[in-house]
Amino acid sequence: MLAVVITGVSSGIGHAATKLFTTQGIQVFGSVRNKEDAERLQKECGQNYYPLIFDVTDQEKVKSAAQYVREQLQGNTLWGLINNAGIVVTGDLLHMPIKEFQKQLDVNLLGQLIVTQAFTPLLGADKKLKGTPGKIINISSASGKNAYPFMGAYAISKHGLEAFSESLRRELIIFGIDVIIVGPGAIKTSIWDKARKQPLLPELTDSIYNKPATNFKNYMLSNAEKSGLPAETVAKLLLHILRSKRPKIRYAPTPHRLINWVLLHTLPKRLLDWIIAKKIGLL
Repeated sequence: MLAVVITGVSSGIGHAATKLFTTQGIQVFGSVRNKEDAERLQKECGQNYYPLIFDVTDQEKVKSAAQYVREQLQGNTLWGLINNAGIVVTGDLLHMPIKEFQKQLDVNLLGQLIVTQAFTPLLGADKKLKGTPGKIINISSASGKNAYPFMGAYAISKHGLEAFSESLRRELIIFGIDVIIVGPGAIKTSIWDKARKQPLLPELTDSIYNKPATNFKNYMLSNAEKSGLPAETVAKLLLHILRSKRPKIRYAPTPHRLINWVLLHTLPKRLLDWIIAKKIGLL
């Protein structure tokens, strides 16, 4: 039976992928951070879901989870590893608390390295295992190529993940393990409900950035809620990639692609700066 490891499956893309894959008869070892989410997913997804309980920044727990998966595979390779877990830290870089910036990098970048080091042997780097080499899919973001104001920490972490993926793909050629980036635009998930209720950081509230940051937050929330892609769309893409013999290096599923992707990559950067600044009140 095919088996994959997916991090961060309690909601969003990870949750949608877990539900889709398990209905296709694929074993999913999905990470969550608490027992309650693990039990909920077991009820939703049935016997093909195997819970892994860890935070991606906890190296020892990740290693223990990898050993558990190795035992379940019984000498076979993993079909895929999907590094999906991540968080969003918002705020302007001038006033952002260093501990918040560090948290963003720890989860979105260091955590991906910890998980990858632990599970890549199961994808075929350990030559004692039977089966064809698996694939690694790293979930980046449109912010992995473009950086918006007040999303700097997040964009930096995703730009870093893109570089991590590029280097890793070239290093793992020796094992026949492929590395693919999926960088979606806005996704319709419960994260936006949480974001709407979350107040701005005090450092923003008391600064010159208060109004522009509020305008930007409202714009992003409205855009995601109105035109964000369903998480299920990305889940189907992930399954397609795993089944493909020669997938592309990077995929960018994006709603309203002309505006949200093509123009952002063709307009001069200075012009984009001016458009964004006028839109949210920085000018």
